[in-house]
Amino acid sequence: MTTRNLAALSNSIFASLGVAGTSDDLGIGASPDGRECLLLIDGMGLEAIEKYGHEFPIFAQLRSWTNLNSHFPSTTATNISSLGTGVLPGVHGMLGYTVRVPRSGEPGRLLNSLKWDDRVDPVIWQKVPTLFERASAEGVSVSHIAAKRYEGSGFTQAALRGANYLGANQIEDIIDSTKSAMQSARAFSYVYLNNLDHAGHEDGVGSEKWLGALEVVAQLISGLAEKLPKGTRLWVTADHGMINVQDAQDKVVLGLDNSLMENVTLLGGEPRARHVYLTEGSVDETVAMWREFFGERAAIYSKSEAISAGLFGAQVSLDSNERMGDLIAIANGELILIDPERVKPESEMVGHHGGLTQTEVAIPLFSQEI
Repeated sequence: MTTRNLAALSNSIFASLGVAGTSDDLGIGASPDGRECLLLIDGMGLEAIEKYGHEFPIFAQLRSWTNLNSHFPSTTATNISSLGTGVLPGVHGMLGYTVRVPRSGEPGRLLNSLKWDDRVDPVIWQKVPTLFERASAEGVSVSHIAAKRYEGSGFTQAALRGANYLGANQIEDIIDSTKSAMQSARAFSYVYLNNLDHAGHEDGVGSEKWLGALEVVAQLISGLAEKLPKGTRLWVTADHGMINVQDAQDKVVLGLDNSLMENVTLLGGEPRARHVYLTEGSVDETVAMWREFFGERAAIYSKSEAISAGLFGAQVSLDSNERMGDLIAIANGELILIDPERVKPESEMVGHHGGLTQTEVAIPLFSQEI
């Protein structure tokens, strides 16, 4: 059975354009006219669209496919890297929001995958050739349309290199840039918008701010459907969903009134999915301690258990092995695991993601032939 995820989606789209070495994992068929456009809305979970999408007619006008599932962790850096490369996280090595840089001293330093670090070469960190590079080399006109601030960023170079970047901040400019990019006879455009994710983190899914952001998303989809060249197939999906966390009982500060940080040298990941780096020889003891403390409120894995369970896919590269936490903690329910050094920003956020609940993992897939 084919896994329905973003790696499978990007492979299928590029297979529809005849790119060598790709496969139509989702059974979408050949491109109708050689033009494929993929719009990714950061944070637009399936559950949220099922609950609120009826307020915006465009969602009912699109063809709805069987939903996709986020890769683990259900976070932007990991999932967009899988989309860009067409491989699973254990292969591309983008294992979360923050992970430790191997051989960076003691206790080492964290690489924030979205903000990056000039000391880390993105092309060396993420070595897998992107599908954008491969398609471009075979004559597909590949474009990336997103906010101007992401152009040239470490994350863009690592996960999405190979496309012609068209920076656009306003919805009208995004639509116009995408329309221009899709004029070639054989073209692919990747369009990205993060306003919904931002609103969800700040005020929560379903909030007034979030619904305002979803209205902008609907305007973007409608504008693309109206203005893209005839023969274009438009795809709309997301990278993850989001849960709202507001009850104090669901917020555990690691090391506050507990001994959970006792053997921890570095804390990575994010509140719903933690990479925890430990002192040498303390793994078994610490895993047992965390399991006893959290019980069913969190799933706790040692590194070897996480690899055996296939959390990051069946294959795990040496790079991924070295970057992965010695302990992986995945929050269940509405629990968040707060970094004691980031209590204010992490506890004040309403929307969170990274875990394995259906709310976080299930993402929609829509299409429309223009």
